[in-house]
Amino acid sequence: MDDLKFAKTHEWVRVEGDQATVGLSDYAQGELGDIVFVELPEVGTDVSQGESLTTVESVKSVSEIYAPLSGKVSAVNENLEEEPGAINSDPQGAGWILRIEFENPGELDGLMTASEYEEYTKG
Repeated sequence: MDDLKFAKTHEWVRVEGDQATVGLSDYAQGELGDIVFVELPEVGTDVSQGESLTTVESVKSVSEIYAPLSGKVSAVNENLEEEPGAINSDPQGAGWILRIEFENPGELDGLMTASEYEEYTKG
C-alpha cells in the first residue's frame, strides 16, 4: 500500500510512468457496502483533477468517483461490468477502475500518502 497515493474523495492512485491506475479505497468500499454496478467512462475522455469521472452503485447508494489527476482516460477495467464486487474483494488490485495518462506530475503532491490517508479516515 506504500506505493499508493490517496485523494480526500477516497480514490487511490498507483503511478507507473505517465500512467496512473485509479480505484476506490478499501475504506470507501467498506463504507459503501456491496458494489453492484460500475459505470465506466469512455477511453479517451479528458478529465480534470477533482471532476466527477464516473459512479459506482452499491446496495446502499450511488457514489461519485472523482479524478485524482488531470489527463486522459487510457484504459478501463472492463471486468467490473461482470464482476463489480471485485472492488469489494480486492479494491487495490483486481478492483481497479481506470487508468489515466496524466499531464501534470505536480498534482501528485496534493494527494495523501497511505499513512496520511489512514489518519484522515480516522476522522
